[in-house]
Amino acid sequence: MKTHQPWKESTHEKIHFINMAHNQFGRGPGSTPDPIRPVNFQCSAPGAKTVQLAGNFNHWHPLPMRPQENGRWSIQIPLSRGCHQYRFLVDGQPMLDPHATGTMHDEQGGLVSLIAIRGAGMNAGAPPG
Repeated sequence: MKTHQPWKESTHEKIHFINMAHNQFGRGPGSTPDPIRPVNFQCSAPGAKTVQLAGNFNHWHPLPMRPQENGRWSIQIPLSRGCHQYRFLVDGQPMLDPHATGTMHDEQGGLVSLIAIRGAGMNAGAPPG
């Protein structure tokens, strides 16, 4: 059925769909899909006007982060198990996460942060403890 009405899903619905598609089509027959868990990303950017999060889990479309106390910004994203690439955009400029699992070069040769989701929910961009 063709319609002229755009599909108006939320950002979290889009990310959930991407993760579900990865689970459903990225596994062999009879395998159990990975559960999707909330992951907290935090970026320290005192004085920033805007901070966004972009990653392979949302096709690199920047998502606005919320300002917190002490110049920190945060966002919670549902992610499935695996290794995910991301970067912060602070006032439009890319910034790596100093608390990331690691870094790698993306398809354009730029550095991106990595987070590995193994088991129960994890926090990204926050110091341990």
